[in-house]
Amino acid sequence: MPLQNRVSPFSTLAATPERGTLTGNRGVIHNDKKEIVRNHAVKYWITCALAYKNFQRKVMTPNRWTELFFLDEATAFSAGHRPCGFCRNADFKQFKNLWLEANAQQYALEKNTKIDIIDALIHQERLDENGHQKTFRASLSTLPDGTFIRLIDDSKAYLWFQQNLFEWSFSGYKKVLAFDPNQEVNVLTPYSYVETFRAGYLPQIHASI
Repeated sequence: MPLQNRVSPFSTLAATPERGTLTGNRGVIHNDKKEIVRNHAVKYWITCALAYKNFQRKVMTPNRWTELFFLDEATAFSAGHRPCGFCRNADFKQFKNLWLEANAQQYALEKNTKIDIIDALIHQERLDENGHQKTFRASLSTLPDGTFIRLIDDSKAYLWFQQNLFEWSFSGYKKVLAFDPNQEVNVLTPYSYVETFRAGYLPQIHASI
């Protein structure tokens, strides 16, 4: 039976056979029965490579960080995660540099700001006071590639990429043919990540696109 550790663009966790292309974690959020018991345990939510050197892990080992899985990096960003500085160091450095380029002025930060300060700021963008995913409104045509959105009065998640909308699922994407590029949408990807994409970071996207 699949474990409840597959992550959606809404930041929720589901039990489904599809594993995806990346792993990651939010700290220890499972118990000794491999059941999810909390949404997160730390403010640094990271996305990791599925394979790194010869490292081997047993999924959901008691008292060790909970392995989560994502269809792709765009999904992970939408859920509030960012690249790991250990197993994805090159992506991490590019992300951090572009995040600061895009957001440092807004937060009055220096270029050498440590990642734990950035993580704390990002954490404020993820969840509201009730623990639900925060969103903001924007015109669809103004968003950069890699941004996830939800249409008004629609419960599905869509990826905005090359002026097209793609409906998300745990197994991949399918194209949505009819939409108004000037319509206002609910943006799922945290605001500072959207600005980071605008500055030049293009998240990895599943081959089904």
